[in-house]
Order: sequence, then C-alpha cells, then structure tokens
Amino acid sequence: MKYTFALTLLAGSALATSQFFGLNYNPKRPDGSCPNVYQVQDDLKVLRPYTSRLRIYSVRDCNQGEPVLRAMENTDWKVELGLWVNKDDAVYEYDKQELLRLAKYFDFKKQVSAVVVGSEAVYRQEQTAEQLAAKVREVKAELARIGLASIPVTSSETWPSYHQPLIDAVDFVNMHGFPFWEGIDIGQASNKMFQHIYDLRKAANGKKVVVGETGWPSAGNNYGAAVTSLQNAQHYLQQFVCRASQENIDYYYFNSFDQSWASTNNASNVEGNWGIIKSDYVTPKFAEPIYTCSGA
Repeated sequence: MKYTFALTLLAGSALATSQFFGLNYNPKRPDGSCPNVYQVQDDLKVLRPYTSRLRIYSVRDCNQGEPVLRAMENTDWKVELGLWVNKDDAVYEYDKQELLRLAKYFDFKKQVSAVVVGSEAVYRQEQTAEQLAAKVREVKAELARIGLASIPVTSSETWPSYHQPLIDAVDFVNMHGFPFWEGIDIGQASNKMFQHIYDLRKAANGKKVVVGETGWPSAGNNYGAAVTSLQNAQHYLQQFVCRASQENIDYYYFNSFDQSWASTNNASNVEGNWGIIKSDYVTPKFAEPIYTCSGA
C-alpha cells in the first residue's frame, strides 16, 4: 500500500473539514480551573467541525462528568466516560459512585459510547493487571444492575502493559501508543505504531483493538531521535489518521487542546503541546486541510 501526503503547516481559522474518529478531551480551563457547562458548550462548538466523539479521563475530577454530559444533551455528541484509577482505591470508588449517580440523570444509552476504567494505571505500577481487571468486571456488573449492560466497559493501557488478564476482562482493548516516547524518528513513527496495534491484536483473542491515545507534540524537548515540531506533529497525524481510516481502526487522537496547565512531572516540557487547537482553546494549530489522504 502506498500513501502520499500533502502537508499544510500554517495555523489558520478556516472551517475545519478534517475529521477525526474521536478526540481526547479534558475540560479544565487554560489556567487549570474547573469548567462550567457554558465553557464546555463553547469547547464543543470549537471541536464539532473535527469530531462528534470525545473521551474524558474522570467523571469526578473537577466534577467534569456532569457539565460534559449536560453540554451534550440533545445533540449527536458521544462521550467515553473515564474513571480514574491510581494506587488509592478510594479514588476509583469515588469515580464509580459518581458514574452511577450521573446514570440516574442522563441518557447513557444515547450519550455514552463506553466507560473507561483507568488510564495507564498498570504502566504507572499503581495497579496490577489482575486488580484492574477486577475493577472492570465490577463496573460492568454495576451497569448491568441498572439496565446499562449494553454500554461497553474497557481500560486504557500502553501497548506493552495490556496484559492478558486485562484483555480477558474488557469488552474491547483500548491501547495507548506514542512512538515519540520510544524515541522513534518521525520517518518510522507511524509504522512503529501500527506494528504495536497488530501485535496487540494477536493477543486480543478476536476482541476489537481501539487506539485510545496517540499523537506527536508540536513543541518542547526532543526525546532521543523523536523531534518536536509543528511539521512533525502534522506529519505523524496525517500518516496515522490516513492509515487508521484506510484500515478501519477506531481511535481517539491525543489531544483536543494544547494544555498550558499540564503536568511536567516526567522531566519534559512537551505535555502541553499535543493538541489540534492552541492553548486559547479557540485557534486551530494547523491550517485546513490538516491531512490529505490518498492511497493506491
């Protein structure tokens, strides 16, 4: 299969035509403060030309689940609701109880495309695969108890941390992959990512593999042979999105917005530079078309 890529690098404000299957989203404001429903509605207006699917990481952090669901009412938006999991199981319990509370007030069957229990908790060594699998099963049972068994439940992990007990527990495999953090040169990055997808498919026993996160930072420190730049960010985006679309692979691209509040605890200053929208939450980072796909 051969792909050709036409890159357009200048940021612009033209109406978006480049569609994504889905985007990762954190509604915290540029200064890190918590959102209200009107601010989330503004974000949805900015993001709607690009997608109608979002993923959030915690329904309880900043109590963001409620304003996100409220802003999506009576629209065609769908959201993957996240439950945060770390070494303190009380955090998970609080998120789980908030999920069940929200289910009383919102139409989950219409609005919620999946529930994601944890994000990279095994990778961070805060949970074992067995512990996380038990939480996935618990959430599935709780949803079934209230008549929501049709909503898929999964967990998000990096590709090498998605161990068999977790694969066996989830309804679909939701993998994270970042060739940037492997120090891969941009010319080989997309091929490396798809090799991870194919390898995980072999272990998934026929379950669907979805890419829950992937992307490339437009600024910040380089990592090995991986170089941050606007050009490389768009090159990786285009290669990944075009190939994922060609191969019918569902994905949630990382990230919606550049996040100036994002953590730099991993000794890197790239964390705020993964978005397709700049840190004012309004201005597109790339001119349209963001990507142009052609295959033969």
